[in-house]
Amino acid sequence: MTITLHTVAVIGGGTMGAGIAEVAAQQGKRVKLYDINPAAVTGAIEGITKRLDSRVQRGKISASQREAILACLVPAYQLSELSDADLVIEAAAEHCEIKQQLFAKLEDICSEKAIFTSNTSSLSITEIARHLTSPQRVAGLHFFNPAPVMKLVEVVRGIETDEAVIQLLADEVRGWGKQPVICHSTPGFIVNRVARPFYGEAWRALEDRVAAPEVIDSALKDAGGFAMGPLALTDLIGQDVNFAVTCSVYHGFWQDRRFHPSLTQQSLVSAGRLGKKSGRGVYDWSLPHPEVIGEKTVVSRVLKVNRSPAGRLEIDGVSVVPTEGETATCLAVRHQQPVVVYDLSLGSTIVLAASSTNTRQQTESVVHYFQQQGKKVVMITDYPGLLVSRTVAMIINEALDTLQKGIASAEDIDIAMQTGVNYPKGPLAWGAEWGWGRVLTLLENLQHYYGEERYRPCPLLRQKALLAHYAMPRVTESVEVSHV
Repeated sequence: MTITLHTVAVIGGGTMGAGIAEVAAQQGKRVKLYDINPAAVTGAIEGITKRLDSRVQRGKISASQREAILACLVPAYQLSELSDADLVIEAAAEHCEIKQQLFAKLEDICSEKAIFTSNTSSLSITEIARHLTSPQRVAGLHFFNPAPVMKLVEVVRGIETDEAVIQLLADEVRGWGKQPVICHSTPGFIVNRVARPFYGEAWRALEDRVAAPEVIDSALKDAGGFAMGPLALTDLIGQDVNFAVTCSVYHGFWQDRRFHPSLTQQSLVSAGRLGKKSGRGVYDWSLPHPEVIGEKTVVSRVLKVNRSPAGRLEIDGVSVVPTEGETATCLAVRHQQPVVVYDLSLGSTIVLAASSTNTRQQTESVVHYFQQQGKKVVMITDYPGLLVSRTVAMIINEALDTLQKGIASAEDIDIAMQTGVNYPKGPLAWGAEWGWGRVLTLLENLQHYYGEERYRPCPLLRQKALLAHYAMPRVTESVEVSHV
């Protein structure tokens, strides 16, 4: 497709629209910014000006660069003023009907060669384009907030979208200094679909009163290696925004329980406790963030540590095992031995749970052992799969399901999750490293424990686990990693 995208129309003067307009203007594009509310256009340009002024003061850009960027921004107060746009990026309200009506009007206004895109985070591109005469020129361009900073852009293909349009858009945003990933239109696309368990498992742990919010967040951040804890992140995003995306994905998948929304989060939204922007959400943002104190150092003593040839660890007669999705109490009753289960740990913190049949001294011995390894130890209620492992396993499972259904390539899925939401590892690379069999076992045990389809392993995970199990020994060894 030999089209040069000189003029870009951005519809929506909110945070995302202004950010996208700024990105395009920085590339020397002539950017027409429109909003149904003229004041929003003025406010957006004023906001861009302030950000550019700040960059000049910090020496990030020169004064002449600032002037060149601002010169590219053209306020538009009527849709008809967008008639010469080569590329339209819609960042209006997240209502499908509004977007359909908008693009229907634009089809009469703009050139037949103009490309129409939506910045929607989860609505169907196919549905948005369904009533247009030329649905083949409609695609998704999902930028991440803040658009001038975040590198990822999901380039979304509707069922009628021309392949040349997709490739042109991918090349265009790459030229804007962004990282494109290509996917088919499906609820949540890549990031908002694969990320749902990151939030969902945290809400479940909170609802089950497994641990305090700050402990759940610390586990995922300090042990799991994620940039931020899930509950604090929903406060930062906005509980209303995060809940709306979860509901959109949930209903988009016909109420699949893998994406089941949280009643606790719904209550926060109903109460107006929307997070940082309202002052209160999961946390009270007028107060310092609660600090997680690890277990106190127990009286130093010599520990009797046995490690079998198979790698099983026993400390002062206590069996110490990585979680496989069963509770410590279940294991202790089955094996008639005191048990402590530990979570996946990539950082300085490790989460433990002890069987209810353990003595205090038995559990303290294990705590002391991990403290000797330089770990900050956090004890929680005996919880199957603990906090990090079950979350990571669910993310891996969702990424595999996305891959199996042909939504995106394995490479783009991993790039999306690392670049778009700053995960410590791409979920598919993480699954291969951790071991497909381990992921499968953990999910099967969770499914048995809860009796829910929420934890059902996807067929591709079963296949990968089977192939890994019957692979040559040298291949098996290559995926063996320590949980600690």
